[in-house]
Amino acid sequence: MKVTVCIGSSCHLKGSRQVVETLHALIEEHQLTGRVELAGTFCMGNCQSGVCVRRDGELFSVTPETARHFFETEILPVL
Repeated sequence: MKVTVCIGSSCHLKGSRQVVETLHALIEEHQLTGRVELAGTFCMGNCQSGVCVRRDGELFSVTPETARHFFETEILPVL
């Protein structure tokens, strides 16, 4: 599974670094390093929606506060 987090200027200001750090820690905590590829990219063209995260082509809006919930509801069940 590929999870891509926008690190463009708008998403950066909304907390993309913290989202990346949280997702990275959760991937390691659940020993999913070989099954989840975490990547960064610049603008996904949906700046108004907060930190944009794409999981296998589907776009989500995630904040530092909702990153754990996103992981638990959108990544773990799919694996």
